[in-house]
Formats: sequence, C-alpha cells, structure tokens
Amino acid sequence: MVQEVLRLPLAVDEELTIRKNRVGSGKKRLCVVTGTHGDELEGQYVVWRLNRLLQQNPGHLQGTVDLYPAMNPLGISTMTRGIPLCDLDMNRTFPGSEDGSMSEYIAARLVADLQGADCVIDIHASNIYLREIPQVRINVNTAQTLVPMARCLNMDFIWVHAAATVLESTLAYSLNALDTPTLVVEMGVGNRLTRAYGEQLLAGILNLMAALGMWTGPVTPPREPIISTDHHVSFVNSPCPGIFIPGAEHTARVAKGEPLGLVADPLTGEILQTLRSPSDGLLFTLREYPVVYEGSLIARILDENTDGKGEAAL
Repeated sequence: MVQEVLRLPLAVDEELTIRKNRVGSGKKRLCVVTGTHGDELEGQYVVWRLNRLLQQNPGHLQGTVDLYPAMNPLGISTMTRGIPLCDLDMNRTFPGSEDGSMSEYIAARLVADLQGADCVIDIHASNIYLREIPQVRINVNTAQTLVPMARCLNMDFIWVHAAATVLESTLAYSLNALDTPTLVVEMGVGNRLTRAYGEQLLAGILNLMAALGMWTGPVTPPREPIISTDHHVSFVNSPCPGIFIPGAEHTARVAKGEPLGLVADPLTGEILQTLRSPSDGLLFTLREYPVVYEGSLIARILDENTDGKGEAAL
C-alpha cells in the first residue's frame, strides 16, 4: 500500500511529496531507504526488484517491509545530489527538527517514520567521480550489533569506521542513536544502475529478512565479506591537476608499487604523474570521472600489509 510520509507546499502551486510502499503486515519491520542523494540511483533498482518479489510472493513474507525509493524526490527529478531549493546535502540534516527550516522538518518527519524498525537499510551509490564495490559502512560504536546483520547482506566488504570519522548529522547515525539498527550500503557509481550489484544486494536483503524471521522463501547463502577497520585502508590522491587514465581494473588485487593509472595533460601531451599502489591489497574504490585536481581521490585500497588513514563516512 502506497502511503504518504509527508506533503509540503512549494512555489507555483507545486508540492513536495515523499511516499513509501508498505508491503505485508506483522510486528517485525524492515525499512529499505534510498534516494537521499539525487545522483545516487543504484538503490532504485533494488527497491523495484524487492517490491515486485514481495508482492509476487506474499505467502513467504512474515512481517512488514517499508520501501522508500525517493527520500529526496526533488534531487532525483532534477538530477542534483542535494535538495535543489537550497543546495543542501540532505544527509547532513538529520535528525532534524519539526520547528526548524523545511529541510530540518523533512528530516525530523523521516526519522520519526523510520524509528522503531527492526532494521533499516540505507542504500547509497557513490557519486559520479568514484566507483565502489558493494560494501557496508558501520560506526565502530555500533559494530557489535550491526556487523552480524551486515554479514547477511551478501556484500564484498564491511568497513568499520572509527567513531571520530562518522558524521553525526547522517540518517544512519541518528537512527542508530535512537536504537534503530541501520546499515549503510554503498555500491556502484553515481547516476547509474549496476544490475549485478543490485541483484547481489537483493539476495542479501532476503537473507537478512530470513535471519530476522520475516522471510520463509528460498535464499542464497551470502558470500563471506572482508571485514576491515580504518587502519587497514590506504588512500591514493592526485598530486596535480589533469586527466586521470586508469591502468588497473576496479576490484583487482594490486601489489605495492603497481601502476594504478596516470595523470596526463592533454594540452602538452605530457604524462604528469604515474600513480602507484602504496600497498598490496584490494582496489575497492577507483576514480570514475577523469578530470582531477590536486588532492582529488583516485583510489582506496584495502591493505594487506600496511596501515592507512581513516575517512569520514557518508
């Protein structure tokens, strides 16, 4: 059943409406959230597939699944990352306030609607600049509760962040602080659908639902994820502006010193820098958008031998 979470008037007789689709009924409740950033569309495919599967197999569903395909509908419709009326990153406004600005009010209403679920899956894609392998990102303070759930999701990688690197204004942080277990999924690239990743996560969601006692249908055993903390991740940044031309495959295992790509100058024809892996490990993030500046993130590598530095979560 499609339900309105909120409706707000806009200029020129328009309205902002956020809807969810509630499938099934029962005490156990799973919420699947996506579209917080308007340029992150990987979750659209997952919600569509899960929606159809649940509606076609009602006898296997033992609980309530709430599907939120567009938390930021204006961003999705205008192909912008933030809320276009104020150019604000929605995932920096939580938990919000019903007495605050429009964006704060929206955030507060969404938190109230999600609070109390047995689990929330907050699906993100990367932006247009980076491609990510399917992964779950977790605050170390909630790892004891969330890592067992994350293992069910059929992801390649579980990244446990240090508490100091997690932004308190995100939806996941706000809900976890309210004792609503929330898993942040990151996969793919901005403004794209990667069907293979979507199917991988779909299988994982069914696994999690089975573990929660919400699904009696067939499931595929989840893959065993790599679990890592911040000190196992290294970062590669561009030392200069130019065009990044990749020389390694995303998801490849690379050796220390192996070329990851080069930064070139189209005007002069020069190779400005050859970028090399700082360690042996898994190349789980790789630059997708070719234009780079000094400091632009090129790659993240899950180290096998060396320590890296942490980075803020979504």
